[in-house]
Amino acid sequence: MATEPLRTLFCIGNNQNFFDLPKADIGPVWVGISTMLSTLKNMDGVDIIGTFDDDSHMVGPSDSWPWTCYVLADVRDQPTVKEACNLLRTTMIGEYALWKYFKIEARMGRELVIRDDVAL
Repeated sequence: MATEPLRTLFCIGNNQNFFDLPKADIGPVWVGISTMLSTLKNMDGVDIIGTFDDDSHMVGPSDSWPWTCYVLADVRDQPTVKEACNLLRTTMIGEYALWKYFKIEARMGRELVIRDDVAL
């Protein structure tokens, strides 16, 4: 019997270290987060459903909700979700890991099915 994937919302936020950077030093961090997101997209067991970026209407660090951006995906299992979150530890920007500038939280559940055969 096949197991249903975990519907997972990856919540990503910039932290204060990102905003403390001189403007000229931000480019490598954008390359780092782009690399991390591309790696996430190409991971075995991860099927990206959609993304949402709130950077136009939220400026400053994401201390908690609301986050800066979101990635909604179906993920094979919890170890794969853990591996995806670990990308912030393994994606390097010079001598620093990406988690110096961003944080991630994964919310896992099941797909919410809105049924057509139920009416109130």
